[in-house]
Amino acid sequence: MSATASHVTRPLDALAAGVVVVLCLSWGFNQVAVKLALPEIPPYTQAMIRSIGATVLVAGWCKLRGIPIFSRDGSLMAGIAAGIGFGLEFVFVFQGLVYTTATRAVLFIYLAPFFVVLGTRIFLPADRFSKFQWLGLGLSFAGMLLAFGLPTPALDPRQMLGDVMMVAAAVAWAFTTLVIKAKLTRISSEKVMLYQLVVSVVMLGFCAVVAGERMTHMPSALALGALAYQTIWVVSVTFVIWFALVVRYSANRLSAFTFLTPLFGVAAGHLVLNEPLTPAFGAAVALVAAGLVLVNRAGKA
Repeated sequence: MSATASHVTRPLDALAAGVVVVLCLSWGFNQVAVKLALPEIPPYTQAMIRSIGATVLVAGWCKLRGIPIFSRDGSLMAGIAAGIGFGLEFVFVFQGLVYTTATRAVLFIYLAPFFVVLGTRIFLPADRFSKFQWLGLGLSFAGMLLAFGLPTPALDPRQMLGDVMMVAAAVAWAFTTLVIKAKLTRISSEKVMLYQLVVSVVMLGFCAVVAGERMTHMPSALALGALAYQTIWVVSVTFVIWFALVVRYSANRLSAFTFLTPLFGVAAGHLVLNEPLTPAFGAAVALVAAGLVLVNRAGKA
């Protein structure tokens, strides 16, 4: 195996796996933070504000650390493409939730790891999955089905439209991951993040205007705190770390770990919002964990 191929397919070591679990835990609580802020800060406006705030923070970090962000390194077109994918993901998610249920949305958007694995066969042929790794991916998704339930056929055309938007969000998420892994490995993860933030600000701002979103009063301390958590920790820190991991490790194996996020989201909803936990939740966690073991152990060099 060549050095390049070995780099592309590199399995996660214990430290990297631990970091990804922390990221997924943070993203699970992010779902609760979005819910807490929504009554006072509309969705597109909320996403736009956090992108603006994160742009300032990440750019400030780059200036402090002397990380070049305006140098001509041939990354512009790929960076814009990643930004469009990043922005589209949130556009589809927020609009899709208007038409479909949150449970259905979770199941459809977490088809993204499958799209990443399929996409790597075209763009990153060295990062292929073995049969046992496909089995592991299937087990993890089965764990999600156990936790959230198998979606019934959509009878309302509007709900079907929402489901399609969630699948489109999953495709956009996978597209962004693949662009970064294939085209943006030679620049800093901070610059990769800035491409996505700047492009998404324009896209989300446009959507907020078209949707007629307005804030009628100053948000409460709770809503501002939830927005600060998203802006400072989730977008400015965890997303940058995630993209650094995408460059360093197998995109397929990393994407499989994101199945933990909705499970952490359920747990966070239980702890913060007193939402109920089903008896099947423990079994769902076990299935996801078993799937992740297969994904990261099978075919390991």
